[in-house]
Amino acid sequence: MPAKKKSAKKIFVLDTSVILYNHNAINSFDDNDVVIPITVLEELDNFKKGNETKNFEAREFIRIMDRLSAKNTLQNWIQLDFPKAGMIKVCMNENPVQLDAIKIFGDSKPDHRILNAALMIREEHPKAKVVLVSKDVNLRIKAKSLNLPAEDFETGKIKDVDSLYSGKTLLENVNPDMINTLYKAGLCDASDLEIKDPIPNHYFILRNASSSVLAFYNPELEKIERVEKRPAFRILPRNAEQVFAMHAITNRNVKLVTLQGVAGTGKTLLALAGALEQKRHFKQIYLARPIVPLSNKDIGYLPGDIKSKLNPYMEPLWDNLKFIQNQYNEKDKEFKLI
Repeated sequence: MPAKKKSAKKIFVLDTSVILYNHNAINSFDDNDVVIPITVLEELDNFKKGNETKNFEAREFIRIMDRLSAKNTLQNWIQLDFPKAGMIKVCMNENPVQLDAIKIFGDSKPDHRILNAALMIREEHPKAKVVLVSKDVNLRIKAKSLNLPAEDFETGKIKDVDSLYSGKTLLENVNPDMINTLYKAGLCDASDLEIKDPIPNHYFILRNASSSVLAFYNPELEKIERVEKRPAFRILPRNAEQVFAMHAITNRNVKLVTLQGVAGTGKTLLALAGALEQKRHFKQIYLARPIVPLSNKDIGYLPGDIKSKLNPYMEPLWDNLKFIQNQYNEKDKEFKLI
């Protein structure tokens, strides 16, 4: 039997653009309910073939819907499979009685059928707040012109950089004996520093009035371990954040490191130096940069061959490599390697 419909706080109707942006979007609405218009499934069918990100998102969403509907019919409300989740269903009827977007806008294109699906859901659930969610600005404007609430899908966007996980914590007034223990033994228990439930590989600046030490939580040893200031390819970190970054980059147990900071804080330099330091463990080092159009013109408008077109984007990488190379004499093997 289909799951019994609960009284929803809101019902969100998702546009195709939302699914192509994030295939897992249906799990982003807390305990509210989600509706997928049948037109969205038809449009996704056209995107499932290909190697672009949108093709991957379309395929993954189709797999999710297939799993959810394994023992249910999508025309009924189905419980989403995460804690305290709402429900989901596919809207088959796109013929509202009160307002018809196709008649109003004079065209039966997919956008208008999706609008009709949202209007149909509003007619079926007059006590619920029905909201159309779309990445398409024009579709949101059309929805609002029909007095239908519409929102952008903003889950995943960083609204406040300061709220990002920093990866480090400053602890003041630390017992001097614990700092001495870290310098002598290199390890201590998290409980000795009154640290509860430490995050794996989280970094700490421990200090008091007279001394300080840098450390991180080693998840394998389940201990707080001292972090030493070590160079990589003769690039020496200059502050605590750079020490932490270099330590994380050269820690083979850490598979992914993300660095955030303003220009000139050494992110590229540390990444390159750390990569070169570990070259013996890997077959190849890849350097990648996003190709951002210049003066509203795509890369194809730039003069020259592909190498000439890419050079302006790659110059910061070459500059950093040159800086690392200049730490050595021309006769050194490291100089020749770079």
